[in-house]
Amino acid sequence: MKPQHTALYNNVLETIGWTPLIRLNRVTAGLRTPIYAKAEFFNPGGSVKDRIGLAMIEAAEREGRLKPGGLIVEATSGNTGVGLALAAAVKGYRCIFTMPDKMSQEKARLLRALGAEVIITPTAVPPDHPDNYIMKGRSIAAQHENAIFADQHYNPVNPDVHYHTTGPEIWQQTAGKVTHFVCAPGTGGTVSGAGKYLKEKNPRIRVVAGDPVGSIYGEYARTHTKGEGHPYKVEGIGGDKIPTSLHFDVIDEWIEVSDQDAMLMARRLAKEEGLFVGGSTGVNIVSALAVARQVNDPSAMVVTVLSDTGERYLSKVFNDEWLKENQILEADRVTASRLVSGKDRGAPPLVHVAPQATVRQALNLMSTYNVSQLPVLESGTGVGALSEPSLMARALEDPKVLDQPVRELMDAPFPVVDGDWPVERLTSLLSHEAPAVLVRKNGAVAGIVTRYDVLHQLAGIR
Repeated sequence: MKPQHTALYNNVLETIGWTPLIRLNRVTAGLRTPIYAKAEFFNPGGSVKDRIGLAMIEAAEREGRLKPGGLIVEATSGNTGVGLALAAAVKGYRCIFTMPDKMSQEKARLLRALGAEVIITPTAVPPDHPDNYIMKGRSIAAQHENAIFADQHYNPVNPDVHYHTTGPEIWQQTAGKVTHFVCAPGTGGTVSGAGKYLKEKNPRIRVVAGDPVGSIYGEYARTHTKGEGHPYKVEGIGGDKIPTSLHFDVIDEWIEVSDQDAMLMARRLAKEEGLFVGGSTGVNIVSALAVARQVNDPSAMVVTVLSDTGERYLSKVFNDEWLKENQILEADRVTASRLVSGKDRGAPPLVHVAPQATVRQALNLMSTYNVSQLPVLESGTGVGALSEPSLMARALEDPKVLDQPVRELMDAPFPVVDGDWPVERLTSLLSHEAPAVLVRKNGAVAGIVTRYDVLHQLAGIR
């Protein structure tokens, strides 16, 4: 293995860039075209945005807009803020970041850990609304002396730094063999800057942009008309405005990717490639796979970007419950058998009596196991049902009832359902027709599900 980092560094900022280019193997099974991914999470702040964070600060210093002890303000989905905060920590600046409320809690916590002030803004507001994160950031910067608004969406330094670093690195690492560069734009800096450099080196290189469903970028590229867009869950890419950092003339093709496809691909990369990345990388890989399938040429080479670390998304992309709540991961199918198996084991799976048992015995069972319905079984088949309120009312009216066999007082038997019945069908049955159902497994009655059981399941009570 080649030695790495053999030189001494003066500070952490010198470690930004020259990230590894890694071949994908398992998620590309069956494809003839190789796909390589530039692992930007190797940057010290864990994302591709470290490159522009430092570059924007240094440009402001050169231009005299940012002086010692100054304030850096930025509207960020999180990663640019981290890049800025790292550089600010080393250089001695203060930071205030505005961030939409759809972003993961890990990002806000990380920014605060790096010494920044974080202001959360609503996602569901128009781009020109005062509470929009960009408008809010501009307003804050304007209120302070010796402050800059980094303005990644409209700052020419953004694509320029990728033109001078990311593009040349890819060209050198692939020995000029790259034929397709695939990258989903957020601000657009990476795809525009690196794409421009690569095309200048070889005009035949195609630049492909992935775009999350709901973003307006792809539609704007096709129609040159700014649409409305709609909310989506993937963070850091796409948008509802057209940033000047995004150079549409560099991009040859757009591929639309759903939240579900992106996030499930990110999870696959962790499990199958050992690459722990976020949802925006999922968009990149889904798009790169589509390009590789279409090209179908072993002499071609697709290069894409692993934008950031998955540690930023533990509460979302890698949280099964969050994915289920947002219809990205299919919810576990709850069946009648599962309800039976999940019940309190303080009682047998099926408390029941025979037809010849007395009412006294039935009430005693109900009291012992704290149940209010009791099936009457004969030879394993439901022949009747008992209700505690009904039995108690009859017994109070005539105590002699206590010694009568239950066959003389039982109601109609509970319905019987197979164990694979989904809880949705049980809900309808129990709310309209019966207080409980018997559950059949392997041809025999194996348990009982009551309205109480289903209500607890729906309410999430365990």
